[in-house]
Amino acid sequence: MVKPIILAIGSIPVILAILIVIPMVTMEEIPISAINPNDKIQIEFTKHDLRIVSFGVTDKTIADNTQVLTIENDGTVQYTEIRDGVNKSQFTSSISNEQLQKLTAMIKETGFMSIPKESFPIKDDVESYTKFTIKITLNDAKTQIFWPEQDATEKFIPPIVTMLESELEDIINQIRE
Repeated sequence: MVKPIILAIGSIPVILAILIVIPMVTMEEIPISAINPNDKIQIEFTKHDLRIVSFGVTDKTIADNTQVLTIENDGTVQYTEIRDGVNKSQFTSSISNEQLQKLTAMIKETGFMSIPKESFPIKDDVESYTKFTIKITLNDAKTQIFWPEQDATEKFIPPIVTMLESELEDIINQIRE
């Protein structure tokens, strides 16, 4: 039979681990404590609305609409929209320092830079879909990820990718208004 003193001593590390984990799990926002003022970040987010056109034997993918959002380290934002190969609009704006810090924290804290570059094949029955590209340069380290909307592929798209996509689309919507 196990002595009560051994159980008491053995439960101390478990209790301490629980006290450390609970605040981390219940935290709603990504902490910005890891952001270094010397961090240099550049984000280029591209959203393509694609359509597959069949020519009988071969298929061709055509971009009906392309949106490009570039965010520089100082918060400067450039947005370009291209429809049917013609540059329809171009805006230059800026985002707040808090928004830039939030994006930087999301990228640094979640390990976004080390996400494996895997391909997401498109389902055979899909005729139109949206494809996203994000290119990030963080302190001279570069990564680029391509993914379609979740409905167009059978593979699972990581939640951090869709979370960052959502944040960047919110910035696009703010600029377009």
